[in-house]
Amino acid sequence: MVYDAVMVPSPPLTELPIILLAAGSSSRMRGRDKLLEQVNGMSLLRLQTTRARAATAGPVLVTLPPAPHPRYAELIGCDATPVTVPDAASGMSASLRRGLLALPPRTAAVMIFLADLVALETADLVTVFDKVDLTTDAMVWRGVTSKGKPGHPLVVRSTLFAALMTLQGDTGGAEVIRQHAGQTIPVPLPGNRALLDLDTPDDWAAWRAAQNTAPEH
Repeated sequence: MVYDAVMVPSPPLTELPIILLAAGSSSRMRGRDKLLEQVNGMSLLRLQTTRARAATAGPVLVTLPPAPHPRYAELIGCDATPVTVPDAASGMSASLRRGLLALPPRTAAVMIFLADLVALETADLVTVFDKVDLTTDAMVWRGVTSKGKPGHPLVVRSTLFAALMTLQGDTGGAEVIRQHAGQTIPVPLPGNRALLDLDTPDDWAAWRAAQNTAPEH
């Protein structure tokens, strides 16, 4: 396993599955694929899949565009299951539906997060998992920034799967989550990790300059 700076238990303490949403088109990258950008010596997609794998003993499902696509090769050796999204162009909700359909029977809850959140670390996933208590009436456990802005990852109880399956377009599960705001537990994560995505080449250049090419900490 590969760990981030904050060590996590080995083996992981949860068997809840993770859906990593990675079927987007990188439409703002001017021909580049943001999930193939190199971070810490590997593609962002492989890094985030490795982080997910280190955070759970359960299955890791990675939604991907239709094959053939270079992203499939990034999962080789990661102990993760690719989930093809034939209708990926219709928006994030299609990716979410395919991921939910691929879950094992009787899944009680699932973690969901976007593959392009470059600063989200294994320790953050574990922090959110640690807050999950299925004996309460909570429906969602959600990573938020240090200032309280909602982001990722989310853990969603199976009670909401049917509603999530009905969504359309590129909103992901936002509408369903809003409807259950009173049953959502915010989980603070350091800084802006819960929200930091890099959608354009300029975003990547600025982030790398800020990192000063140093390894992640």
